[in-house]
Amino acid sequence: MSRSFFSILSLAAFSASLCVSPAAAYGPGAPAPIRDGSHDFDFSPGTWHTHVRQVLDPLEGGTHVVELDGTVTTRKVWGGRAWLEEIEADGPDGHWEGMTLFLYNPKSGQWSQSYAGSDDGQISRTVGSFHDGIGELYSTEIYHGRQLLVRGVWSGITANAHDYTISYSNDGGKSWAPAFIAHKTRIK
Repeated sequence: MSRSFFSILSLAAFSASLCVSPAAAYGPGAPAPIRDGSHDFDFSPGTWHTHVRQVLDPLEGGTHVVELDGTVTTRKVWGGRAWLEEIEADGPDGHWEGMTLFLYNPKSGQWSQSYAGSDDGQISRTVGSFHDGIGELYSTEIYHGRQLLVRGVWSGITANAHDYTISYSNDGGKSWAPAFIAHKTRIK
């Protein structure tokens, strides 16, 4: 697999300037109530078929696309305060394997996503939360020598399907270019 594929999945540590605690948003002396998001990933245990569209040039028009198909297996760790996801897929460039660890922080009400690909063993991380049935985790990443915002979004969540999209923004989050689009359906 090309390094750019894993670069899309390798999300650097989330920028401290974007990681504002809920309490800070309400001002001094008025701590914000923290939403209990500990069950946000409860839809995910089991085995899923994944169909992935990887956009190789997301910020240059998105005309070069590679498609992969594979399996995602997700299981609960620590009674659901963490989730472990193992990914295997095949495409025109061969076999790809990855692993994601999701950890819940009850103090912030946020999830972190740490991803590692089998090609280089590097770990990358995003941080965020779910609101109204949609999960959004953010980070920054260097893409073609330029630092960009990265957003991972879980949407369309049902008992038997969901979508996961990684997008880049080179304008501070005003617009987003999809780089990795995965549609997962539960294998019964």
